[in-house]
Amino acid sequence: MRHGETIDNARQLMQGQVQGELNAIGREQAEQVRDEWATRHVDVFVSSDLKRSYDTACIVAEPHALKVVTTPLLRERDWGDFTGCFIPDLKGRPWPDNVEKLDHLLDRARQFLHYLYNEYPDKTVLAVGHGIINKAVQAVYYNCDMKDVTRMTNAEVRLLELAHDFIPSSALQPDGPSVTQNDNKFCIT
Repeated sequence: MRHGETIDNARQLMQGQVQGELNAIGREQAEQVRDEWATRHVDVFVSSDLKRSYDTACIVAEPHALKVVTTPLLRERDWGDFTGCFIPDLKGRPWPDNVEKLDHLLDRARQFLHYLYNEYPDKTVLAVGHGIINKAVQAVYYNCDMKDVTRMTNAEVRLLELAHDFIPSSALQPDGPSVTQNDNKFCIT
């Protein structure tokens, strides 16, 4: 799941790894997901350790009376000197050297999937992250380019399933084995 809309989303500001604050729309979006998921089985709620995702996860977790576990693996991409900039003004500008490199972002996504597999086997996990890290997780999962993953809207939920025969040390590598579906659900986007 992606976090609900924030004040900076509405202002079109590049947030990156700043904490962020849900706005009224973002809280309503999270409440809508909470209501839709109130009767669904969830074993664990995992969130980015950034406030906007954590707050979203806490709202969605309310009916389940479960604590939200945080991880920096789900943090948004670090936009370096672009952080806080008005997004439309960035078109065509060269990227600063301190923007998190794509290979590092994809490695964090791969580590996150391994983390879920190792820490929560046979559990249904609802994870709340951010737009770009969620795209990276899906790109790793589907073994495709990030540009091939459809942009997520705020508070959108997508389901991914990891197979019981998932091998964390070798799976989800470029040209690695594909992931098959089963009943082990990880709601991560």
